[in-house]
Amino acid sequence: MNIASETAEGEHAAGDEPPKPPPGRVARKFSKLARGFWKGATKRRAWLLVGGVLAFVVANLLAALGVNRWNRFFFDAIEHKEVGSVFVGVGIIVALALASAAASVGLVHMRMRLALRWRQWITARLIERWLAERRFYQLNIIGGEGSNPEYRIADDVRLATEPLVDFLVGVTNAVLAAAAFIGILWAVGGSLRVTAFGSDFVIPGYMVLAAVVYSTITSLGMYFIGRPLVVAVEAKNAGEARLRYELTRVRDSAENIALIGGDEDERARLGETFGDLAGRWIKVIVQQARMTWIFNGSTVLSPVVPLLLGAPKYLAGEIGLGELMQIATAFAQVQIALNWLADNAIRLAEWLASAQRVVELSDVLDDLDATIGRYGSSTTVVLGDSPDDSLCICDLSLTQQNGKLMIEDADVVIAPGEKVLVKGESGTGKSTLIRAMAGLWPWGSGQILRPKGATFAFMPQRPYLPLGTLRHALLYPAEDEGQPDEALAEALRRCGLAHLVPRLHEEDQWEGILSGGEKQRLAFARLLVSPPDIIIMDESTAALDEESQARMLDFLRTDLAPAMVLCVAHRPGLEEYFDRELKLVRLEEAGPAKAQHRRLPRFRNLLKRLRGNAPANVAVPAPVVASAPAREPVATSEEGAGAKPRERAGA
Repeated sequence: MNIASETAEGEHAAGDEPPKPPPGRVARKFSKLARGFWKGATKRRAWLLVGGVLAFVVANLLAALGVNRWNRFFFDAIEHKEVGSVFVGVGIIVALALASAAASVGLVHMRMRLALRWRQWITARLIERWLAERRFYQLNIIGGEGSNPEYRIADDVRLATEPLVDFLVGVTNAVLAAAAFIGILWAVGGSLRVTAFGSDFVIPGYMVLAAVVYSTITSLGMYFIGRPLVVAVEAKNAGEARLRYELTRVRDSAENIALIGGDEDERARLGETFGDLAGRWIKVIVQQARMTWIFNGSTVLSPVVPLLLGAPKYLAGEIGLGELMQIATAFAQVQIALNWLADNAIRLAEWLASAQRVVELSDVLDDLDATIGRYGSSTTVVLGDSPDDSLCICDLSLTQQNGKLMIEDADVVIAPGEKVLVKGESGTGKSTLIRAMAGLWPWGSGQILRPKGATFAFMPQRPYLPLGTLRHALLYPAEDEGQPDEALAEALRRCGLAHLVPRLHEEDQWEGILSGGEKQRLAFARLLVSPPDIIIMDESTAALDEESQARMLDFLRTDLAPAMVLCVAHRPGLEEYFDRELKLVRLEEAGPAKAQHRRLPRFRNLLKRLRGNAPANVAVPAPVVASAPAREPVATSEEGAGAKPRERAGA
């Protein structure tokens, strides 16, 4: 089976990354994905938040206009030495400061709430699609742009919504501020009369023209110098994700790395990865440093330029000191508004990189829906209801995701209570068959017809233990319906986990605390607590010793006798627990596997086991089939501690 184990960040080295789509296409696709927040059930809340944001943006603008008008009043009072007006001005500015602070606080609340609710909507939608129809598993198989979805949902959705809300609020504020303060510059600044070559020239609204020219010069400078910043930021983000992936990989494989002594190799690899990341960061730093030349220079010159341009009119007595200061503050506000886009170039670059990763995940989910979803291709494995109580596999062919055939034309019927052992060489598709039975593997053709309403239990080699109490892990994935603790404790004892009974209500990291064998025994305890109709096992006893394995498999004949079982296993000596063997065999080298059936002689196996328990002086013929270790039959839940073991079902 070809399962992608590398994320997109781990697959692409520096300089070997796929071409990025144009920013306009990313913006359109993200808009298509995210605009549903303003429709449907969430539209009322969405538009209320937008209205609140706009209201507080206008309130902030009114406060800024009030401060601008105050400059004229206050400095006129100073120029005319009106002490009373100066004190009035102090009172006014305090009131304006409180009003501005209140408007800013309200804007922060509305802006952050809008970003949070929008992120919540997108996250819920992506999680719903990711978990629907086992897409979370299929994404691990196809890899590529859909890999690492947890980071895309947790981090990139946040980085694609919060900056965008800030951007839209900033643009709205910039447009309104530019319009308002350009009006002030036009009205207060008036026109400038210039005499040149013996003629008089009048430049109407010269302060507005100066503000636009000055802003254009600084914005063009920021654009041309900072244009490579977007690419540099995207490369830096990819490098950060790659380092995070490799660190996570080391953490997940810590035991194997420690056992084989791979510390130095991992250290060298991580050092190389961080060296590449540092190189990408240097490019970002260089671009930001270049932009700082213009940004800091503009910061110094911006308040001086209007004073220099207004000084001739002030010295000529055409305007007063208050009007000059009002012009200066209006000019500064216009500069902030017109330069807003250039000043936020790096945030736009960050947003674009995160939005692209969210769009990639959505596109991959769309592709899965189009190819194997409800409205996708007809050449996929069809899961349906069986006409009777049997499990039917009809003309089943399984392929890899790239189309390579693994299993061809398999036909199997499993009757209620029948136990089938699946064997075959590595790579013949045994585990893939199990995944197809679970509805995880859609690539192929044919039908898998399961009894209608039947309950399933899938037992992988590494059972999953959720966060929470041991009781929750034992009942998972079923709901806790108040099952008595004694029943759960009895299941643990029978599966060799009596030492865990006192910790039944203890909450801990059970995934890391329990050994592989304990996890597999816990999986069997789940079956005893909630017996299913169909059990699908994939190397579910591989971590157990032979005696523990025998005790667990004995449950298939006692408590779980009514259940039909399909078990993939490599170990010899398991035949006595099963009625039939399904062997996947390649008839041609590198060709697809065919299913071959063989009825297992369970009576002969039982007789062999009974002879294996005979006294030492009794001759025992050589066994025909490899035997399991001698052991006593396991008592069922109905039997007391001193009761005689019941005979095995099916003997």
